[in-house]
Amino acid sequence: MIATTNPLSIFDGYESPKPFRIHVAQADLDDLHERLARTRWPHSIPDFEDATDFSRGVPLGYWQDLAEYWRGDFDWRAQERALNAHEQFTMDVDGQTFHVLHARSLVPGAKPLLLNHGWPASFVEYTRIINSLVDPCAHGGDEADAFHVVIPSPPGFGFSTPLVSTGWEVARTSSAYAEILTRLGYERFATHGTDTGAGVSLRLGATLPERVIGVHVGSDGRALAMVGNKYPYPDDFSPEDIAEVERVRRSDAGERGYFEVQNHHPATIGAALTDSPVGQLAWIVEKFQTWTGGPHSTPDEVVDRDQLLTNVSLYWFTRAGASSAQFYYEAEHSQLDWLAPTGVPTGWAVFDTHPLMRRAMDPWNAVDHWSEFALGGHFPAMEQPDLLVGDLRAFFRGRT
Repeated sequence: MIATTNPLSIFDGYESPKPFRIHVAQADLDDLHERLARTRWPHSIPDFEDATDFSRGVPLGYWQDLAEYWRGDFDWRAQERALNAHEQFTMDVDGQTFHVLHARSLVPGAKPLLLNHGWPASFVEYTRIINSLVDPCAHGGDEADAFHVVIPSPPGFGFSTPLVSTGWEVARTSSAYAEILTRLGYERFATHGTDTGAGVSLRLGATLPERVIGVHVGSDGRALAMVGNKYPYPDDFSPEDIAEVERVRRSDAGERGYFEVQNHHPATIGAALTDSPVGQLAWIVEKFQTWTGGPHSTPDEVVDRDQLLTNVSLYWFTRAGASSAQFYYEAEHSQLDWLAPTGVPTGWAVFDTHPLMRRAMDPWNAVDHWSEFALGGHFPAMEQPDLLVGDLRAFFRGRT
């Protein structure tokens, strides 16, 4: 049975959660605008001025256009108001302050659903699907599809800052999230995650099978690059199959510069990300170009420009560019496997998929629910929210 404890009485014995509303000081907003106005841009290369060519990183023309929009037309206060429409609080767990968005459904028997994000996202990644999950009857579903939504920010991300200690990796974060759900009165819960958030979800299923209703993972075709590296080739792969995976791996290798830097020298890049808003902008926006699915020239052809800049702004105002990079260092040195096997029902939704995905990632057909979509990519809640919501409903319907 899903716990529905009165939230005002469940914190006996704990420090009470602190209600939280986002409000960036006007001085910080003014400082951002002034820094953007004083940007010291790199020289352009005369024979490389295509504002849609990301082959060398973020092209200068697009970079400047987005920065000017951020400084002028982007309305942070409107985004604050929209985010503050949702209940939020902070809670101290294991010495670290966690920011949590909690959207409660009015539907009796709604399932608690933990949504986990990774880098370079934030809780903003999920804002387009909250209402559909909480109030399904108004968004194409029925009462059986209702969820109480819980979105914590990982240590060092968003308002779960500043970091108060080292050592925050997937295992410790998973334990903290389980504690948060306990304090919310949710003994059993469903969980979904993308990127490192998928690792958190899978670890919760592996370590707390008695509490987890099911684990739903959002992935994309780039995950194929893990085969032949972290995970062996299936026995039935032909030489042609292996050659195709190697092609994907070579392509993925060109996208991993950020990964090696944050794995090994997060403090170095953190200095630049904390002091330069256009540096932080480029560091994130590049991944919204290369990791989003389908043919497109710029990221905001795939995700909403204001949602993208709300995400970037959150990193800027909280100085999370530096602290979120620490999560990669901790993960690299923790020796934990990302794909933890679980003893609970597991579902995968693969966006911008590849024909070899299931044969490579689930050769034994052990995953209970497997969906593949040609559309979407690494950020399905932002790119294809309806597809993601539909798959979450299909996987969790009837599970208790």
